[in-house]
Amino acid sequence: MTLRFDNTYAALPERFYSRVNPEPVASPEVIRVNDALAEQLGFDVAWLKSDEGAAFAVGNKLLEGADPIATVYGGHQFGNWAGQLGDGRAVLLGELLDQDGERFDLQLKGSGRTPYSRGGDGRAPLGPVLREYVVSEAMQALAIPTSRALMAATTGESVRRRGVEPGGVIVRVAQSHIRIGTFQYFASQGDGDAIRTLAEYVLERHYPDLEVLHRVDGVLAEASLLALLRAVAERQSELVAKWQLVGFIHGVMNTDNMLLSGETIDYGPCAFMNEYDPATVYSSIDRQGRYAYGNQPRIAQWNVSRLAQALLGATEAGDAAWDAAQAVIDEMPEMFRVAYSRGMGRKLGLATLCETQNDEDWALIEDLLELMFETNSDYTLTFVRLTELLGEDAPDARAEALAKFGGLPSEFDAWVERWRARMTEEDGTDAERLASMRAENPVFIPRNHQVEAVIEAAVSRGDFAPFHQLVEVLARPFDYAPSDEAFARPPRDEERVEATFCGT
Repeated sequence: MTLRFDNTYAALPERFYSRVNPEPVASPEVIRVNDALAEQLGFDVAWLKSDEGAAFAVGNKLLEGADPIATVYGGHQFGNWAGQLGDGRAVLLGELLDQDGERFDLQLKGSGRTPYSRGGDGRAPLGPVLREYVVSEAMQALAIPTSRALMAATTGESVRRRGVEPGGVIVRVAQSHIRIGTFQYFASQGDGDAIRTLAEYVLERHYPDLEVLHRVDGVLAEASLLALLRAVAERQSELVAKWQLVGFIHGVMNTDNMLLSGETIDYGPCAFMNEYDPATVYSSIDRQGRYAYGNQPRIAQWNVSRLAQALLGATEAGDAAWDAAQAVIDEMPEMFRVAYSRGMGRKLGLATLCETQNDEDWALIEDLLELMFETNSDYTLTFVRLTELLGEDAPDARAEALAKFGGLPSEFDAWVERWRARMTEEDGTDAERLASMRAENPVFIPRNHQVEAVIEAAVSRGDFAPFHQLVEVLARPFDYAPSDEAFARPPRDEERVEATFCGT
C-alpha cells in the first residue's frame, strides 16, 4: 500500500491532545469495507478485508506512519456548559493525503479508553457503529458534507449499555475533527495563545483561500479571527440548510459535535423525518425538543455565537471586534435562508426561486410545508410525487413504478396550480425540469425503521446481509428500481421507531 501520512495536528503543542494507543481486542472481524474510499486514500482493499485489515480496524495493528492521539475539547451539551470533554472512545491515528493531495483524518471510534473517557469503557456497541456507517454514507450519496465510514468491524467482545451488546469499531474519515468545543475548551482555560494557534491552523487547513493570516507584533490579528468566524458561520448555515432539505435531524447539535470544517459528524440519535412536522424529535435524550427539526437553524446560530465568545473572549479583543462578530451572528438567518431557498428551488425545478427578495416565492415554499403538515404527508415522498407530476403526460417505466405510492392529496391542487404558473416565468421544458428534479429529490433515505431492522438482524442473529443491502441501496438515492420498493416505503404503524439512542 502507498499511504501518505502527514500528521500536522499531532505536531501542535501537546496540550491539544494526549498520546494514546488503541486497546487491543480479542477476535476482530471485518464487517464491511468502503472500497471506493479505501482506494481514494491509497489502501489495498483486499488487505483491508483480510485478518490484518481487521486487526487494523480495531487498533490491534498500527500502520507505519500513524501517530495516535486523543484530542481534547469541551462543549455545551443541551445548552449547558459540560467542561472538559475530549475523545473518550476515539483515537485519531493520523492524517492521510489522498490521491489528489487532499488531507483527511483517520480515526478509530470504539477503540478503548483514553484520558478523556471519564469513567467510560471507551467502546462502541455494534448497533451505533452500523448506524453511523449507514447514515454517514447515505449523507455522502446525498451530497451533504459528512464524515465518512472507511470500514466497520466487530471486536469479539461485549459492551454493556441498555443491555449486553456485541462490540464494534468504525474507522472514520473526516477533513478534520476540530470542533467548536475545541476552541471553547481553551477559552475556558483562558489560553489565548492556544486559541490563536488553533485559529491559524484551521484557517490554513480548511480556509486557505481567505488569505487573512495577518499578525500584529507577531500575534494573529483580530481580522483573522473574524474572518474565521464568518467562514464557519457560512459553512454551518449551508450545512444545516442541506439537512433541512432532506429532512435530516441530527439529534445532538451540541457544540462538541459541530466541526469547523462544516461536515456532519457524530451520528448518534439521528434520524430522517417521515411525515413533515417541524417539532419532530427522535433522540431519547432530547426531552425538551431543543434539537427538533425546526430548531436546527437557530441552534446552529447559537453554536456559532459560542465560537465567537471563545475566539474573542480569550484573546482580549476590542469592542470593534465584538461588534463585528455580533454582526456575523445576526447575518446567519439570512445566510441560511439563501442556502435553503436555493436548495428548495432545485427541489421544485425552479432555478430562480427566491433569487431576489420575492415574498411570493417564499410563500410558495411555506405554503407547501404547511400543506404537508396539515395533511400529515411524508416529506420525502411529497417531493417524489411532485417530480413525477412533470412526466404524467408521457409516463415512463420509473413513473409507472412510482405510481404505486399514490398521488398528492386533493388539498395540494391549488398549490400545484401556483407552482405550475411559477414555472412559466422561467425558461425550460417539463422534460428538463423532470430530469433535474429526479437528480435532486431522493427516493431512498435511511428511514429509521429500516436502520433499526438491519441493526436488529446483525446484533440478534449475526446476519449482516440486510445491512449490506441497505448500504448499497442508499448509495444511489435518486435511482429507483421496482425491486427496491420496500426501501422507499414509509413505515407502517407497527414498524415505527419513535426513539433513537446514543451509543455512549
